[in-house]
Amino acid sequence: MAKKLGLNPYLPSWEYIPDGEPYVFGDRVYVYGSHDFYNGHVFCLGDYVCWSAPVDDLGNWRYEGVIYPKTTDPLNTDGKMCLYAPDVTVGPDGRYYLYYVLDHVSVVSVAVCDTPAGKYEFYGYVHYEDGTRLGEKPGDEPQFDPGVLTEGDRTYLYTGFCGRGDKSRTGTQATVLGPDMLTIIEAPKIVAPGSEYSAGTGFSGHAFFEAPSIRKIGDTYYLIYSSEVMHELCYATAKKPTDKFTYGGVIVSNSDMHIDTYKPADMPAAYGANNHGSIVQIGSQWYIFYHRQTNGTWYSRQGCAEPITVLSDGTIPQVEITSCGLNGGPLPGVGEYAGYLACNLFMLDNPRMYVGDAHCPKVMQDGRDGDEEIGYIGNITDKATAGFKYFDCKGVKKVALTCRGYGNGTFEIKTAWDGPVLGTVTLQYTNVWERYETECNLPDGVNAIYLTYRDGGNVSLKSFELITE
Repeated sequence: MAKKLGLNPYLPSWEYIPDGEPYVFGDRVYVYGSHDFYNGHVFCLGDYVCWSAPVDDLGNWRYEGVIYPKTTDPLNTDGKMCLYAPDVTVGPDGRYYLYYVLDHVSVVSVAVCDTPAGKYEFYGYVHYEDGTRLGEKPGDEPQFDPGVLTEGDRTYLYTGFCGRGDKSRTGTQATVLGPDMLTIIEAPKIVAPGSEYSAGTGFSGHAFFEAPSIRKIGDTYYLIYSSEVMHELCYATAKKPTDKFTYGGVIVSNSDMHIDTYKPADMPAAYGANNHGSIVQIGSQWYIFYHRQTNGTWYSRQGCAEPITVLSDGTIPQVEITSCGLNGGPLPGVGEYAGYLACNLFMLDNPRMYVGDAHCPKVMQDGRDGDEEIGYIGNITDKATAGFKYFDCKGVKKVALTCRGYGNGTFEIKTAWDGPVLGTVTLQYTNVWERYETECNLPDGVNAIYLTYRDGGNVSLKSFELITE
């Protein structure tokens, strides 16, 4: 059976699983995250679900179902609190432990399961030896976004949230748990600074904000985290898990800031906001998992991934966001591709770094959350630009667009956002999806596809098709 294409987002377009923590267990990669809703009014409204894929077929994702309903926690039997970003580790007993924080309390909850994606059962709260829960002892900082790593009978727990201007939050907290996965054997230590304490540390401008995640490569511990600017995932390293970490750099930005290969470094090429994810090795390749914002809000986020390189000196260069992250290379330069696969989305005359402008194009879907409706780009007006990367083109002679909406403007087809126009498609007013085909000779080789709308109205893009006949 042929492998499926590895796309971004990697899950179906109607699924909203941000804060992804990827792990390889056996011959499958599992992703654990929080659960947003389409048209959600706040973050993380859903129960925890899990998706997995074969390690050798990263486009073939399987829904594992609900692994933990939010009403399972004794503090949340009425379901009024949300399950924030979780993490999973394998304990010394071989069982799978899920760590999380509810949105209105400051303690770390733990659930357990015998399999990676079975039904997790509530297990307890992280606590000191006297029974006081972490986060409730005088002097404790609030607990948030747990990340965990188990080595032998010790589990390293990383937590924290540090908003700008809040001097009561100092940085990433590292706490050591004993073999029962709950009891603290080493009290919290600050291992990476928040923005109020980053001056002179090497973290300035990229200080810890939230989303700590911990991995180990060789003899080096990597702390992956969301920085004070929110749209980027950074890393820091240490030789011991509770030592002070040293800032390393940016791995990915969901606005593609700092990338200067196809645009100016300070130009945002997508509507980003907060970010959360981690790195994982699948086979011989390392990847960064992160999330993007859709629907013009902060609250409908989708998981994406890109291959990364861990250099011999331990550094990780920043990678650009693409439409083909898990594919192992560019997508075939022939066939139809959905509009929601756009990795770049912005107004040509006014790129914005953060999502939320009502005048901007947005990835959206018909129906309600849970309806298996294919996503598309809506709210397209004059100068809206969508970019898709990358495609291995050979002999492309025509391009077709499927659109709808009340607009009679023109789509320009380019291979760079500021490149020459290689073809145009003029739309007509319609409230149903219509297909428009045009002559367009794309150069052979690996190309991006950029579509810029010009002139009047408000339209939507369902898909584009590369035609070689």
